[in-house]
Amino acid sequence: MEPKDINFAAMPQTAMNVVTKPAEFFQGMPKTGGFLEPLVFVVIMGLIGGIIHAILNVVGLGPAVGYGGGMVSRFGVIIFMPIAAAVGSFIGAAIFFVIWKLMGSQENYETAYRCGAYLAALTPIAAIISAVPYAGGVISMAIWVFYLVMASIYVHNIPSQKAWLVFGIIAIIFALMGLGMEYKARHASSEMEQWRKMGEDMRKEYQDKAKDIKKSSDEMRKQAEEMAKQFKEQAEEAKRQAEQNR
Repeated sequence: MEPKDINFAAMPQTAMNVVTKPAEFFQGMPKTGGFLEPLVFVVIMGLIGGIIHAILNVVGLGPAVGYGGGMVSRFGVIIFMPIAAAVGSFIGAAIFFVIWKLMGSQENYETAYRCGAYLAALTPIAAIISAVPYAGGVISMAIWVFYLVMASIYVHNIPSQKAWLVFGIIAIIFALMGLGMEYKARHASSEMEQWRKMGEDMRKEYQDKAKDIKKSSDEMRKQAEEMAKQFKEQAEEAKRQAEQNR
């Protein structure tokens, strides 16, 4: 397929069909046709997901809020996510291909890639759900499992019970790992915030002490000037008395 043959106008409807009618979509999904169009679909979904993550981070709802990133790093996700989605689509397809093969699928890698690529329609939804601490990751994982099971049944002809069992176990493992990683990230963020506050307190204390030292040095300088003035006056008075006694 040539780039000019890609139907960009149909992609929003494709994403809607994947989300709202997964069984119907996967039943009618072409199993061949090249990698270009599904890859472009993945990149577009990744871009939308990146924009949603950036907006959520700015308003203080994103999962990365408080992790030490500034505005540049927060908006950098808009560039990072499409690239990561494109690269990850091939890696993910390879993993799914192996899993589906072990489950008894007769489909090839291209079909596995197309399944995973069109499941990228869930990326914006997952980005929104990620705003919910801890539960967001679990909910997203459950959603992904449901759609993977749909693809397993209607594309790879895998029995429903087997698909739910395999992907359910995988989801539980990844959900637990995700919860652990999120806990560590948020805990690290809290510690970083404490260190930042401690640093600000130390800087403020240093500034206050510097002001006190400056004030003390000014007072000592003034006293020294007054003493020098008194010594000078006494010396002049002693000189006058000596001249008068001659």
